[in-house]
Amino acid sequence: MGSSDFVIRAMAPADLALAIEWAAGEGWNPGLDDAEAFLTADPGGFLIGELGGEPAGGISVVAYGQAFGFLGLYIIRPEFRGRGYGIKLWQAGMKRLAGRNVGLDGVAAQQANYRRSGFQYAYANARFEGVGGGSAPGGTIELADVPFERVSACDARHFGVPREAFLRTWIKRPGGRALGVVEEKHLRGYGVIRPCRVGHKIGPLFADTPEVAERLFTGLAASVPGDPLFLDVPRSNGAAVALAERHGMAPVFETARMYTGGDPGLPVECVYGVTTFELG
Repeated sequence: MGSSDFVIRAMAPADLALAIEWAAGEGWNPGLDDAEAFLTADPGGFLIGELGGEPAGGISVVAYGQAFGFLGLYIIRPEFRGRGYGIKLWQAGMKRLAGRNVGLDGVAAQQANYRRSGFQYAYANARFEGVGGGSAPGGTIELADVPFERVSACDARHFGVPREAFLRTWIKRPGGRALGVVEEKHLRGYGVIRPCRVGHKIGPLFADTPEVAERLFTGLAASVPGDPLFLDVPRSNGAAVALAERHGMAPVFETARMYTGGDPGLPVECVYGVTTFELG
């Protein structure tokens, strides 16, 4: 079969579940129930490429309004690589996000390829691995007890744009937990932990100060004693790196955060944990 037989269409839920299995096979360690939240973010934002009806690869190109989009889950199955299908899928995805500033978290080895596609380096993210446990601190509350509009406003400040539909699903992950810190009626930060193929992952972890981040991290980690624990940290946030190291975590790999329209100026100093490398 040739490239003319390669058909690209929007993913159905079963297709996305398959793409997440591919991601697990690549060692990306996705969450156990990510598919529901991912599709909620943008139901048409996931594309699959098929060759003669057989799934060959996929990409996520989630649109957040008319100004921003995020690219991820870009995988071509090994047996279909080197035949031009990947670039066709890439081009279809980028066409869907045309006119937006597009972000991605790509493996460092692919930076040169992303630059050729118009992406500019912003900063590095590092995935830290440790072990859950410890004592839960005071000063945190269940995020469900915070009015959703406050959670959404806090999230938008740190993510850059609103993502309410996604957020409503994400903060209620099956088997997970979401905590917030409220001071003087203001939400100073929040964090979510969810079960993954291996252990648990915290993301996002947004906090106004290192002390708030410490409380949130400790509270979430205490809920999974003895379990492998992962946190994706912007390297440029020294306080976030210090938090991970203080809790005995070590970096296991890095990604490059890149944008087509330049760094949007997110308050990275308040980002102690990225939500997910797939969706931003």
